[in-house]
Amino acid sequence: MRNRFDRRTGTCSRKPGNQELKGDLFEHGKEPDHPRGFCCMTARISDWRMDHVAKQVNGGAVIAYPTEGVWGLGCSPHSLSAVSRILKLKNRSWDQGLIMVASSIEQLKPFLTGLSDEMRDQLERDWPGPVTYLVPDNGCCPLWIKGTHDSVALRVSSHPVIQDLCQRLNSPLVSTSANPTGRVAAISPLQVRKNFPAGIDAVVPGTVTDRRSVSEIRDLNTGKVLRTRNSG
Repeated sequence: MRNRFDRRTGTCSRKPGNQELKGDLFEHGKEPDHPRGFCCMTARISDWRMDHVAKQVNGGAVIAYPTEGVWGLGCSPHSLSAVSRILKLKNRSWDQGLIMVASSIEQLKPFLTGLSDEMRDQLERDWPGPVTYLVPDNGCCPLWIKGTHDSVALRVSSHPVIQDLCQRLNSPLVSTSANPTGRVAAISPLQVRKNFPAGIDAVVPGTVTDRRSVSEIRDLNTGKVLRTRNSG
């Protein structure tokens, strides 16, 4: 509390200070010693920003976002124009195919129909986690995602940014490393911007969780490991 002089009455009254303000910024009507109010406000701004990014993705945007090991480029797997933009940015051929990441196995259900119980059990053991599986294509995957392969690359990620974004989208997200073909993958937003000065609609805030360790790639049919985590 602090004193306030009332010129009309010539008296002093008590005016609530910042510690007693009640409103949207501070919880429980007070601001603690640490910047809790600021954190609360930042969280709400971040929440708004993630909603905005999700709307951009649904509208055909290309985004950059952190993954487990490196920064990635992403878009809606249903947008041929957005996928084409990513391939052009990376100078990558469509026939190589792209990975799709999700926040839950349920989001990948259309691509998992027809798998054996053993195969489903294997996915449930390893997901969420940094393992990308090549799953036999059941005819549901768009050609511009699977390329010329008879399988589709899928991963349920444990990364909080991917979890959050895919939940808002209620859909998988295209995932490919944020670098032109032949160059080192980006591990920071600055490197992303250096790799792609133009062509990206949004850079999602966040950090990688295990630098320079790309996801393992494993064939679900054979169990063969095609790429280890430290081979990026």
